[in-house]
Amino acid sequence: MKKNLLVLLALTGILFAFKPKADVYTVDVAKSKIEWIGRKVTGQHTGEIKIASGNLNANGKALASGTFAMDMTSMTCTDLDATNGGKLLGHLKSDDFFSVQKNPTSKFVITKITAAGAEKATITGDLTIKGITNSVSFPASVKQQGSFIVAVAKGVKINRTQFDIKYGSKSFIAGIGDKAIDDEFELNINLVAKK
Repeated sequence: MKKNLLVLLALTGILFAFKPKADVYTVDVAKSKIEWIGRKVTGQHTGEIKIASGNLNANGKALASGTFAMDMTSMTCTDLDATNGGKLLGHLKSDDFFSVQKNPTSKFVITKITAAGAEKATITGDLTIKGITNSVSFPASVKQQGSFIVAVAKGVKINRTQFDIKYGSKSFIAGIGDKAIDDEFELNINLVAKK
């Protein structure tokens, strides 16, 4: 019995030792981007945030894990002129919102991937904004194209109040009326990673 157990343990160790290593794809920060949409009672604003770094790991054609960092200092506004956009960005980068001077990067780390059909998956991961981490899940398309992986997720809803961003939130400020800003903002994520 003891001998059989030792043989079984040895075989298990050998199997794990020869487990195929995941292929690492480095995120191309020039080809990747994140678009943001923030809504309020009287309209919405849009912009972009650059990816600072990241990688996606795949076992064959299946995405296995990954992470990426967002350069919060690169935040832009795409729906306003330079003057008004500059004012909005100054406020978004202040302590009322993203505290960019204290928190120049945000990051996302994949913790779970659930297949949802051909080239589709539900991605779950830890999102860190302002040093606060919360789990988020969203549907994504993940395509392997030669030596590239392209991962796209649209309309990813993030509840900003979970990251201590409460400015203009009707959930925390009574009677704010038409000055209210939605608690949720959206991200459209487009990652291009190369082996």
